Amino acid sequence: MLTLCLYLAAGFAEIAGCFAFWAWLRLDRSIWWIIPGLFSLVLFAFILTRIDSDSAGRAYAAYGGVYITASLIWMRLFEGRSPDRWELAGAAICLCGAALILWGPRST
Repeated sequence: MLTLCLYLAAGFAEIAGCFAFWAWLRLDRSIWWIIPGLFSLVLFAFILTRIDSDSAGRAYAAYGGVYITASLIWMRLFEGRSPDRWELAGAAICLCGAALILWGPRST
């Protein structure tokens, strides 16, 4: 459960950081948006290092599925747009892939 919480926290930190740049460059917000955006991206990188995995690559690969899901949640909560059934199905497939990457049986 802690792993999932860390992944979600990392996902929202990354999305918030990237959205700050999106707001500045695409929504004509102040350049000052990038300051909290940069902080958020640093927080993302720090949180991702807290994932319990024997390799960075595995942690990052599994994060991809969570990131996709977190992006759709962000879209709903902060942009007011609901994901359609195809986006939800795609996110579910990605989460299954992330679970396989992270918790699949390993040969020793």
